[in-house]
Amino acid sequence: MAALEESQGRTRDQRSVFERYQDAAADAGETDAPRFSVEVTADGRPTDIEREEADDVVIEQITSPFDPEHIDIDTRTTTVDLLLSRLRNDMIDLAPDFQRKAGIWTEGKQSRLIESLLLRIPIPSFYAAEKKDGSWAIVDGIQRLTSIARFVEPETVGADPLKLTGLEYLRNFEEAGFANLSGKLQIRLRETEVVVHVIRRGTPEPVMFNVFARINTGGEPLTRQEIRHALISGRARTLLAELAETEEFRRATGYSVVGDRMADREMVLRFLAFRMTSPHAYRPGDFDAFLAEAMHQVNRLDSAEEDRLRGEFLTAMLAAEEIFGSHAFRKYRRNQQRKSPINKALFEAVAVNLAGLGDDDREALRQTDVLDAFAELMEDAEFERAISVGTGDARKVRKRFDAVKDLFEKALSEARGAAEQ
Repeated sequence: MAALEESQGRTRDQRSVFERYQDAAADAGETDAPRFSVEVTADGRPTDIEREEADDVVIEQITSPFDPEHIDIDTRTTTVDLLLSRLRNDMIDLAPDFQRKAGIWTEGKQSRLIESLLLRIPIPSFYAAEKKDGSWAIVDGIQRLTSIARFVEPETVGADPLKLTGLEYLRNFEEAGFANLSGKLQIRLRETEVVVHVIRRGTPEPVMFNVFARINTGGEPLTRQEIRHALISGRARTLLAELAETEEFRRATGYSVVGDRMADREMVLRFLAFRMTSPHAYRPGDFDAFLAEAMHQVNRLDSAEEDRLRGEFLTAMLAAEEIFGSHAFRKYRRNQQRKSPINKALFEAVAVNLAGLGDDDREALRQTDVLDAFAELMEDAEFERAISVGTGDARKVRKRFDAVKDLFEKALSEARGAAEQ
C-alpha cells in the first residue's frame, strides 16, 4: 500500500505543521521564526490570526448528512422599492452591527453600485433567510442593500444620505443625491428588479448554514462567524461584540486581531462555548453547529450567568497576558523572537483553562516560567496537530484542553514544591 501511495505521489508528509512552516521560512531566507498561513481582511490584507487547516486525511467529510428535500429556497424577482418597503416596516434584518469594516463600503464603491443601477446593469442576487414572523435576515448582499437605501431612503438604515462620487461613466452626476435626479430616473431606480433567493422558514438551521457557507456572489466568501451573526439574532450578537472590544481582550491579543471579518467575535464565542459546555462533553460532529448552538445558549442566559461569563472572560484575558506576555495564544518555541500569529484553538484552550482556575492558582502561575514549559509542550506533535489541523475533531478538542490543563497543573505543583522547601 505504501509503495502504491508513493507511486501515485500521495506519500503523506510526516513533518509537523510547525516544521513545515519552519522549512517554508528557511526557503524564504527567514531564520528567526516560521511563516504561518494567516487569515485575510475583507480587502485582502493579511491578519495576525493563523488560518486553521482542514484535516489532510479527510477533506470536507459530511458528518451530518441532510435530505436535500429539506432545502426550501424561494427565488423571487422583486423591486428596489419593495425591498425599501420591507426595510421601512422592519421586515428586513440587516444586522446593523455587521462589522466588516466592510460593513460599510467606501463612498466610491457605493456610488458605482448606484451607477450600475442607473445604467441598468444587473447586480448580483441577494440571499436571505426567512424568520418565523416572515421577515428576512439578509445574509449575502448587506452592503449592496445598505448602499441602495443610503441613496434612495437613508432614513431606513439610519445613515447619512449618499452623494455620488468617483463615478466611471455618469460623471455629470458627480455629487448628486437622489433628490437631484429627474423623476424618470428616480422611478427607474425604484422599479429596478433584483433577484432575492429566500431560504424559507422551516429549513433546518444546520442546512441553512451549510447553504450559505457555499455562497460567494459578492466577492469574498462569508466567514462562518459572519453567517452565524446574520442568521442568529439576539443578545449573542451584541455580547460577542462587547467582549471583543474590551481593553482586556485587545491587550491580551497584542492589539493585533482585525475584526472586520468577525474573527475576534468567533474567538470570544469559542471561549463562551467551552465554558458553557465542557470540552469532554463536546461530541463528534459539526463544530460550526456547536458554535451556532452556543450563540443560542448565550441568547438564553440570564443576567447573572452573563455577568459570570463576562467576568471569567476578562479574568482569563488579564491572566494570559501576564503569564505568557506577548506570546499569549500563539505557538512558541524556545528562543523564538518574532511572534507567531494568534491561534484560535490555542486561544480557547488556554483561556478556558485559565478561567477554570482559582485566583490563587492564577497568581501562582504568574510567578512561574509557564512559557518555557509551553515551548516543551509544543514539541508534542500530537498536541501541535490538535491546534493546527482539523481542530473541530472531538479527540483533538480533548487533547488540547487536557494538555493545557496538565501544563498548568504541573507548573502549579512545581511552584508549591519550591514554596515548601
